[in-house]
Amino acid sequence: MRRTITCPKCGSHDILKIPGYSGAYGTGNNIPLTFSVVKVHRYLCCGCGFSEEWIDKEDIPRLKKKYQTDKF
Repeated sequence: MRRTITCPKCGSHDILKIPGYSGAYGTGNNIPLTFSVVKVHRYLCCGCGFSEEWIDKEDIPRLKKKYQTDKF
């Protein structure tokens, strides 16, 4: 949906991007790190309500550094 601007469920092109944000006391759509956050952006289909969440590619190494384990 993020790249095609087309809903994979219903085929609608009426897509909203809801940017991730970080508010006071950790509120917002984000993933906390030690002294910062990674914003999580949402894409919402206005036709059927399907949504996806995406993280900017440049933020993935920061998440891997904190959360990656060998348990999987």
